[in-house]
Amino acid sequence: MKEKKLKRMVKGYIYLDRIKRLPSSYDMVGHIAIIEVPHELQKEKRTIAKALMETNKKIETVLEKKSERTGEYRIRKHILLAGKRKTETVHKEYGCTFKVDPTKVYFSPRELTERQRIAEQVKPRETVMVMFSGVAPYAIQIAKKQPKVKKVIAIEINPIGHKYALENIRINKVSDKVTPILGDVNDVCKPWFRKCSRVLMPLPTESHNFLEIAAKCARKGGIIHYYTVNRDAEDFTGLKATIRQILKGKRNYRIVKIRKVLPYAPRRWKVCVDMKMV
Repeated sequence: MKEKKLKRMVKGYIYLDRIKRLPSSYDMVGHIAIIEVPHELQKEKRTIAKALMETNKKIETVLEKKSERTGEYRIRKHILLAGKRKTETVHKEYGCTFKVDPTKVYFSPRELTERQRIAEQVKPRETVMVMFSGVAPYAIQIAKKQPKVKKVIAIEINPIGHKYALENIRINKVSDKVTPILGDVNDVCKPWFRKCSRVLMPLPTESHNFLEIAAKCARKGGIIHYYTVNRDAEDFTGLKATIRQILKGKRNYRIVKIRKVLPYAPRRWKVCVDMKMV
C-alpha cells in the first residue's frame, strides 16, 4: 500500500500533523490488515483501524504488530484493533490461493514479487528445494508457473505451517509436483544431497547457519538463492566474505548476482545472492 494512499485513507479521522507520523504502508493478508503504530500514535490506533475498515470494505480485521519475528517459527505477536477475531484467512496472489493464519505462521505478502521472480527462473525437469517453506507459497508458485518442474521439496519446521502447506497444495492442485516435509532442514535434507537443481533459502536472519547444507543439496551447476540481511544497499564486501568463509574447502561456487529485495529495517536491506555451484 503506497504511503500517499494510506495517509489519504485516514484523512479526516486524525489530525493532519499526526498523519505525517504514520508508517509508509500496511500489509494485507486476505481479509486482514496488519499495521505498525508508532509510539506517539498509540492513542489513535483504534481510530486508524476504524478508518482502514471504513475506507476499504475488503478489510474485515485489523491487527497491530506488537513484536519482531522471534523463535524458530518466525512468529510475531499481534493484538486485535478492530473487526472480526478470525485470524485464519484466504490470501490470493498471481493465481494462487493460500490459506494462512498470520498470527501462527510466517507469511509475508510483501514477498509476492520475489516469489514470482524465482518461479519465472525455474526450468522444466528441475528438482527444487525450498527450505523454511512456511505455508508453501514459493513451492506452489513454482509448480503453477512451471508445470514441467520435476519436483519441489518444501521443508518447514512449524507443524502449523506444514498443516497449512498440505491444505494449500491440495487447494492449488499441485500435489503431483510439491512434496511437503515437516522437519528441521539439518535432519531431513540428506536424501537430496547433490540432487537439487535449485535451493531457496528464504530465512534472511539465520540463513548463514544453513548455507553449508544447502550447498550439499545443490548439484553441480545448481543454483542457490541465499537470502540474508545486509547493512548497506550497495556494498556487499562483508556478505561475500561470510559466504567465502562458510563454503571454503566445501563447495566451489560463483556468485551470479546480488540484488536488493526489500527494506528490512532502518539502514538494513534484505538481499538475495544467486550462487551457482561449479
